Amino acid sequence: MQLQGIAVTALHFTSPFFGAGDEETGKYNARRSADALGVPLIVHALGSEYLEMLRNPNHGYGRAVNPCVDCHAWMFRVAKGMMAEIGADFIVSGEVLGQRPMSQRKDTLRVVERESGLKGLLLRPLSAKFLPPTIAEQEGWVDRAQLHGITGRSRKEQMRLAEELGISDYPSPAGGCLLTETSFAGKIRDLFAHNGHLDPLDFRLLRVGRHFRLSPGTKLIIGRKEADNLCLEKALRPGMVLLRWLDGGSPMGCVIGELNDELLATAARILLRYTRAETGMECRLLVIRDGEEGTLSVANDFDEEQVAAMIIT
Repeated sequence: MQLQGIAVTALHFTSPFFGAGDEETGKYNARRSADALGVPLIVHALGSEYLEMLRNPNHGYGRAVNPCVDCHAWMFRVAKGMMAEIGADFIVSGEVLGQRPMSQRKDTLRVVERESGLKGLLLRPLSAKFLPPTIAEQEGWVDRAQLHGITGRSRKEQMRLAEELGISDYPSPAGGCLLTETSFAGKIRDLFAHNGHLDPLDFRLLRVGRHFRLSPGTKLIIGRKEADNLCLEKALRPGMVLLRWLDGGSPMGCVIGELNDELLATAARILLRYTRAETGMECRLLVIRDGEEGTLSVANDFDEEQVAAMIIT
């Protein structure tokens, strides 16, 4: 688009499942990419209404819990709402016909265009030669002859084009969205089943540690590594309780939701199974609740079957 003299504004979506560029680890970052291209960047966080759409998508899920058709339509509706504000005449997307089995078939590309209210305004330049001309092409704003005809699952042609354009900083061609990962599908479905209100933080924590369902309204997360422990400490908010064994090395446990003494003791017993506390040993645990510290004593008496019955997979 820039080679054709089109002024471009980049729109980057973030959610608990995708899009948050990691400045600290140096992974692909949208702002760094926009700066390299010399284009302004708008970052838009998808919130609770988007999460509710994920619970009951009109067009269903893919292999895991990925409602790709509804998700694309949602993002394009947001983009359409920004057009007047930034003075945009049409929208450009990097989708490639046939690249994704659910959302990038010719029929679903039309569904997304229709449901987002962008009929004739959504240009997909990488596959434009296999798609009907858009208003931008019909009006002569964009030269269709300079657009591409890429199709299929291979990324070789896009990578060749990126090299030709001097672009080397781009994300991995596969993956990137937590919703497509079957290993997380059970945890996501668990949140849909037990949380009336969907909070983005609950979904961000899905990448952290081991997850346990203690009751319909209560969940426990136990860190697998120190980075998980730090993340759980940072995520602490009213209504959440942190646990750690006081007399030896221990992961951090975080209890979320409704809580009583019995559920807190259950969480503590599960946590102790991930320490070196001796079986049957009476153990003291640090309890942090609403900014105050206390202690709790329970026996390390849960067996593997009791713990496995509550783990969310």
